[in-house]
Amino acid sequence: MRRTSFAHWPCSFARTIDLLGDWWTPMVMREAFYGFRRFDEFQQELGIARNTLSERLRRLVEAGLLDKVLYETQPPRYEYVLTESGRDFYTIVAAMTRWGDRWLADSDGPPLVFHHELCGHDSTAEVVCGHCREPIDVDDVVPRPGPGYPAKLLTRPDVRRRFHLDESDDARPGDDPARAENTATP
Repeated sequence: MRRTSFAHWPCSFARTIDLLGDWWTPMVMREAFYGFRRFDEFQQELGIARNTLSERLRRLVEAGLLDKVLYETQPPRYEYVLTESGRDFYTIVAAMTRWGDRWLADSDGPPLVFHHELCGHDSTAEVVCGHCREPIDVDDVVPRPGPGYPAKLLTRPDVRRRFHLDESDDARPGDDPARAENTATP
């Protein structure tokens, strides 16, 4: 069965899901955060088939989350090292872990805790507003088209209804006035 690609959807969440593709990809990234770098380490820790692991590592390297670095020449052997993009992906794993700890942990509690070295305490992830630093809750956030949202879609009535847009909402944050004029509904 062929899977639908979300790689070009005007939604960062959908694009991220497209990159992940399946449950093995974030599990490989989790192991990279735990310090594993070599193919055999990933394979042993996850119990994943070698061909599946090869494909996931290839995809993560192509996507720029991991770098493939030669560490032995005879025979050629590689380590998979987190890139800046890969390190930034940690926030996703931490947020998913927090949710799992809250809703899926058994009565003994979370299977792992994350110790924050800077403050010396065990910690959990928290998504906060980048501006005011207050926690973000679904009831306090409204999606709005950003500068990368396709202008041609903003003319569609269903999209305008989805985002509760009227004529005064034709300009978006980061837009220049010329672009705002181009996105106006006729």
